[in-house]
Amino acid sequence: MLNSGNVENEIRGIEVSAFVSRISQIHEVRARMVELQRQIGMFKGIVMDGRDIGTVVFPDAEIKIFMTASVDIRAKRRFDELIAKGNKIDFEEIKRNIVARDIADENRDISPLRRAEDAIILDNSRMTVHEQMVWVMDIIEKKKHVS
Repeated sequence: MLNSGNVENEIRGIEVSAFVSRISQIHEVRARMVELQRQIGMFKGIVMDGRDIGTVVFPDAEIKIFMTASVDIRAKRRFDELIAKGNKIDFEEIKRNIVARDIADENRDISPLRRAEDAIILDNSRMTVHEQMVWVMDIIEKKKHVS
């Protein structure tokens, strides 16, 4: 939401995706975002995703899941999402954008994309959304019984 307006379509477009990694390299932007995210998570009971959530923002999170999928699968999902919203986009452009963003995020100095050592890996390349939810709920249930 921005000024009471839903801007999801605008921020999920390929034009914004092309700039996300560059903006996230600005120290002041990262510092402020980490501060805001930590405020949101202060009372726990949240689910948050991001490329540095488990390593920088919430290094002491109760459950960390490092979700991954092949580049081709991620590009196909993004392509389908944008096509469904009526965007005309080239699949190869989306794939190039994803690869470039991964490289930039993995190699940035500030909050690089890294898997936390204690994160559980979920490769959802061949999973439905329902299968992923069942998998995550199983992890949560196991955590509740251990705690």
